[in-house]
Amino acid sequence: MTPDRIGIMGAMDAEITEFLGHADLIESTEWRGFTFHTVRLEGREAVLVKSGIGKVFSALVSQHLIDAFAPEALIFTGVAGALNPAYEIGDVVISRDCIQHDVDGRALGFARGNLLYTDLKIFAADPDLARIALSADAVGHNIRSGRILTGDQFMTRDQINHHRYLVDELHGDAVEMEGGAMAQVCAVNGIPFVVVRTISDRADGDAVEDFNRFLPEVARNSFAIVRHILSRLPRSA
Repeated sequence: MTPDRIGIMGAMDAEITEFLGHADLIESTEWRGFTFHTVRLEGREAVLVKSGIGKVFSALVSQHLIDAFAPEALIFTGVAGALNPAYEIGDVVISRDCIQHDVDGRALGFARGNLLYTDLKIFAADPDLARIALSADAVGHNIRSGRILTGDQFMTRDQINHHRYLVDELHGDAVEMEGGAMAQVCAVNGIPFVVVRTISDRADGDAVEDFNRFLPEVARNSFAIVRHILSRLPRSA
């Protein structure tokens, strides 16, 4: 894969502000209240956009990004809560794959996470993008390959204890609210993707406080990983 243009998405301002501070802005385009920034970063053209929070916004913006800017690959970056007890705040999880944990058609005979009346459930990240991301330096933290679960809930430890299937059945390592929706859009469009998430909280009783306290730091960490990906990807002749 030799992508000339990369789409980079984050759910919140803090998750793309770091990129804009280090990139050369080419132009900004408005669409339906979303701003798509075309930039030069690490000698490569990229399109940065804040999607907003949740699966619908993620899917909506992903599809417009693909249709309007024709990126060769998409990266979703930002923060996540840890499900795997080995993960510490500041660690980075690179998606091996994604599942939408809040899809539940078991009453109709579908496995949890399986999109109803399809064979879609596990969305595998592009192996080249994931491999390059895993070779980065997380500056004092661990970088891990893992399964990212996506749903329209901000999970606390009480909720996770009530929904043990997140770990026991779906084997999730981290939980967030957008990556799996982008992954589905990429799968339908045949676009390589990877999700890069820095752990901002351990989805426990301190989840909200930790999320707010560590968001700027972990956003910088995510930026460093994505910058590494851009610098190491092959270039067209």
